[in-house]
Amino acid sequence: MKTALISVSDKTGIVDFAKGLVERGYRIVSTGGTKKALEDAQINVIGVEEITGFPEMLDGRVKTLHPVIHGGLLARRDLPEHMAALKEHNIDLIDLVCVNLYPFKSTIMRDGVTEPEAIEQIDIGGPSMLRSSAKNFVSVLPVVDPSDYQPVLDAITNQTDDIDFRRNLALKVFQHTAAYDALIAKYLRQNVSEEFPENLTMTYTKKQALRYGENSHQKAAFYEDAIPVPFSIAQAKQLHGKELSYNNIKDADAALKMNAEFNQPAVVAVKHMNPCGIGLGDSIEEAWDRAYAADSMSIFGGIIVLNRPVDLATAEKMHQIFLEIIIAPSFDDDAFEVLAKKKNVRLMTVDFTKRLDDKELETVSVMGGLLLQDQDAVVETEKDFKVVSKRQPTEEEIQAMVFGQTVVKHVKSNAIVVTTAHQTLGIGAGQMNRIGSVEIAINQAEASADFKNAVMASDAFFPMDDCVEFAAKHGIKAIVEPGGSIKDQDSIDKADEYGITLVFSGRRHFRH
Repeated sequence: MKTALISVSDKTGIVDFAKGLVERGYRIVSTGGTKKALEDAQINVIGVEEITGFPEMLDGRVKTLHPVIHGGLLARRDLPEHMAALKEHNIDLIDLVCVNLYPFKSTIMRDGVTEPEAIEQIDIGGPSMLRSSAKNFVSVLPVVDPSDYQPVLDAITNQTDDIDFRRNLALKVFQHTAAYDALIAKYLRQNVSEEFPENLTMTYTKKQALRYGENSHQKAAFYEDAIPVPFSIAQAKQLHGKELSYNNIKDADAALKMNAEFNQPAVVAVKHMNPCGIGLGDSIEEAWDRAYAADSMSIFGGIIVLNRPVDLATAEKMHQIFLEIIIAPSFDDDAFEVLAKKKNVRLMTVDFTKRLDDKELETVSVMGGLLLQDQDAVVETEKDFKVVSKRQPTEEEIQAMVFGQTVVKHVKSNAIVVTTAHQTLGIGAGQMNRIGSVEIAINQAEASADFKNAVMASDAFFPMDDCVEFAAKHGIKAIVEPGGSIKDQDSIDKADEYGITLVFSGRRHFRH
């Protein structure tokens, strides 16, 4: 008779699985709560202590960590010396292990959970049994996923539990235990000062398969953090519209990060990972009006994030143009009714009360590795500015420069933003030379009636004085940039020549 060892925290489907194994000639060995659940279902169960000859101890911490268990799991059936050793020590073979682990994840997600409570939910025996069975998958069926219960029963019945089937089960085990250990490491790392560990362990859970990736010939999937992040596209609730695409997700993530910068009513419009319009206002409708006016052409097909509930007046204006995604804390009923008339627009809500944790590191994949860095979470104020020109900025220009510095760090380098204190007017992004971005931003901004009040912000220093000259010739009265070029004095002199303000922020904001 074959032996199945069953010990599960999540008992979903376990009774039917155990019954199926008994019907297929297995005897069941089990522990603790699982044993009781099976006995309550009138299934004959052998307690693990009857096999080991040793009682559970230390409040259940030690029960399956025993040579009788792991000998039965690890013995190779094709090695006579292994089989002889089992016979010598009176150890029976174990042919199937069904284990899932203590609920560490759900424990640490509870409000107010203490570290001792979390540590108590670190499973030791479970991973050990799973790893032993998965290592010996040629002879032992390792089962960790309840969705595999029926396929395993079917494979046993049809004798299709071949090497490929078993290898897939073993792969699931090692992925599962690796993710479990990574989650524990992440939890413990929260209270350790080591920001960049020598060995980095990360774990993500598959949220959904995507129709395709960046382009239609690329396959893709969306994974979310093992510990859900409330203010994220991964945790957004979709109320209406078709499924998100790969590019939708990237753009929506960028828009959320930008909007998180602002406390007052703000609307951010994003195209291809860059803002095409950002507006602030006393109401969300006013903020929308300014974001739309910032670039009424590029906003077409854009991703919109609003940090206030969407009201009817704002919804009616947004409904007039094609938008891919609208994200907000909520939608008034009548506003939702208006926007939902378009079947494809994605309407989503996000918890804006739990905005970004700036302690989380940013990650970027490269061939053969991963880059990590702190977030660019610096919030610059007037106190960070050093006026280096003869002309002093007005109070309105200072506020516009603060806003410009907030926006420019979200624009791909080389980045230039022309803005007032409450509205972007022109954005130059991703050009291979800085003067190219300056020309794009100013040429776009000049069409605005508010251009006369605009300032220009740069994510990095000007290597030549041509950027200052172009801006001055086109009516810009104030510029903020980090400074730090060996030719800074040339830019200062050029600003004084044209009688405009030049301010150094002292901080670069590259975004590659």
